[in-house]
Amino acid sequence: MARSATRSSAPAPRDAAPPVHKDLKLTRTCSIARALEVVGDAPTLLILHAAWIGARRFGDFRSRTQLLQAQLSDRLKRLVAHGVFRLEPYGDSESRMAYRLTPKGLDLYWMALTGVTWERRWLTQEHLGNIRLRHRGCGHAFVPLTVCTTCDHQIRFEDVTPSAGPGAGWMSATYSRRRQQRNVIDLEGAGPSFLTESILINGDRWATLILRAIFSGYHRFEDIRLDAGMATNILSERLNWLQSIGMVRAQTYDVAYNRVEYHLTEKGAEFYPILVMLMVWGDAHYPSPEGPPEVLLHAPDGHPLTPAVVCSHCREPVGPRDVEFERTPAD
Repeated sequence: MARSATRSSAPAPRDAAPPVHKDLKLTRTCSIARALEVVGDAPTLLILHAAWIGARRFGDFRSRTQLLQAQLSDRLKRLVAHGVFRLEPYGDSESRMAYRLTPKGLDLYWMALTGVTWERRWLTQEHLGNIRLRHRGCGHAFVPLTVCTTCDHQIRFEDVTPSAGPGAGWMSATYSRRRQQRNVIDLEGAGPSFLTESILINGDRWATLILRAIFSGYHRFEDIRLDAGMATNILSERLNWLQSIGMVRAQTYDVAYNRVEYHLTEKGAEFYPILVMLMVWGDAHYPSPEGPPEVLLHAPDGHPLTPAVVCSHCREPVGPRDVEFERTPAD
């Protein structure tokens, strides 16, 4: 059974109540929330996953993701519009186009690699498939490690303290409408995979915002709801789901009124580097004019966190062109 996880010296949460405006829902300004408008969708993450392992043409994405043609076309158009993919001709015909990741798209790679490490830790071999990563730089099979480059220590939730940055504040909680995707995508039919459950979590915007809130120190239902700007029924459903997959546990703090707080399990706490990398991407590509909304400080001396994903063998940073995906023999 997963142990619960708490921050060793967690700061008191910031004031959870946003300004009141009768016509406008507000949520805490956050680069993660901005990033989720682009990639917080399970079909989108399946497409990115397919790109990491070599898909370039529409038919390649179709066979690897098993998405419906209209759904795949819609998500690819969105990713091109947001500058994550670019279109370029292939072959002899200018009407035949390939999808290539832009530098902005390639910057999402570290988030994917942190998901690999998390799934190797928490999913069974049956779910993981037979994909192994090899670092071209040193030639060794490796596990991606998320470290702070300032101190070279692995990033753990309990060692990081969030602090309000110059871009802290509140923003409109207006999100594009998307159908809830957890029960309609076919991960089993999507071919060899190095990401499964992390796609379902990061591909559910509301679940990710709940985890963001808990990581930031909000544990009570109403505080989480206000922080994420979500409806009560949506929050209840997502909290139940996160508990069912072992990410979050409920802890009673008022027996008389059956009031509970929501805390991370060990499995949930180890998801933290994935959100850190999503925040890094959001800070880089959807910044606040004033600066980052949140600054992360790293123990023991409180230096600013400088995240990177490195090879477990040689400790060098790894990028999309540094990694080979290999099939290992099935047991």
